[in-house]
Amino acid sequence: MKNVKINLVPGDGIGIDVVREGVKTLEHLAQLDGGIQFEFNHLPWSCEYYLKHGVMMPEDGMKILADCDAILLGAVGFPGVPDSVSAQELLFPIRRGFDQYVNMRPIKRLPGLVSPLVNDTIDFIVVRENSEGEYCSRGRIENDGTPEKTVVQEAVFTQKGCERIMRYAYEYARKNGKHKVLSATKSNALKYSMVFWDQVQEQVAKEYPDIESRKMHIDALTGYFIMHPDQIEVVVASNLFGDILTDLGSAMLGSIGISPSGNINPEGKYPSMFEPIHGSAPDIAGKGIANPLGTLWAVHMMLEQLNLKESADLLMNAICTVLKEGNVRTPDIGGTSTTSEMTDAIINAMK
Repeated sequence: MKNVKINLVPGDGIGIDVVREGVKTLEHLAQLDGGIQFEFNHLPWSCEYYLKHGVMMPEDGMKILADCDAILLGAVGFPGVPDSVSAQELLFPIRRGFDQYVNMRPIKRLPGLVSPLVNDTIDFIVVRENSEGEYCSRGRIENDGTPEKTVVQEAVFTQKGCERIMRYAYEYARKNGKHKVLSATKSNALKYSMVFWDQVQEQVAKEYPDIESRKMHIDALTGYFIMHPDQIEVVVASNLFGDILTDLGSAMLGSIGISPSGNINPEGKYPSMFEPIHGSAPDIAGKGIANPLGTLWAVHMMLEQLNLKESADLLMNAICTVLKEGNVRTPDIGGTSTTSEMTDAIINAMK
């Protein structure tokens, strides 16, 4: 019997709703497999927790989180707590503290999903740098309280950080039969950070002559996402650019509630964290209509990372079966089904 410990951080809003569905699905997978046992540790860290305790997680939070095989996160953010607080005191410390420098976000039109795009051949992955760049949380305020008040927001790009994310993207392409890596840049306007980013990309690309390498300015690339998604295989991007591109990518699939995200520590020294890319959506929290697909797809990614490929494949096949049949759909993808009905249909398809 393989025991797998999962730390759960449902967070806020619909995060609580969808993580519940993720747990239910994992429990059923364990029943079907018989050789896996999942142990869940529920952690109440959220904006509600912040309002009660003044912190997003306790002082020993990282030590608690480290004791697991993987982390499943719902969403954080709720009215009354600035988004900067929830991100800076929970999400970013986890990503940096556990050196989850790779953020993997698949953009793939699954069977049965209706894309708003005419060109709906969509199947690529965005490899986002996840530990530095524009989200380094560094900057300063000068001349505060005066008409000359100036705010400086810094972005930090290191040789190590850029090189390892580039190399991960190229290695992923090679291992998964992909032939194109496209780098998101803006070196015509950002003369230090993005010029350096381009230099590192060109340096790493020389090690992969079998992979077609391109770079494209971020503004042009957003248009390319819409016009030519069928020409994209692997995109490598900085923290900010990757974040924006993947929300666009999820919308290309028909709903922001569909896509997953994996915050990966490739070396396995620390646990990786998996989450849907949608927000906490407080307006529909607790109503039972949130789409659980982003979380279940994230669970699929988590199972793959844990080398539980059979369970991962079983779950993804069931998701595709339910979507293709089209009988059960949540409101965001044109149906009237509840969150639980969607999950139950996927569980039944696994059986």
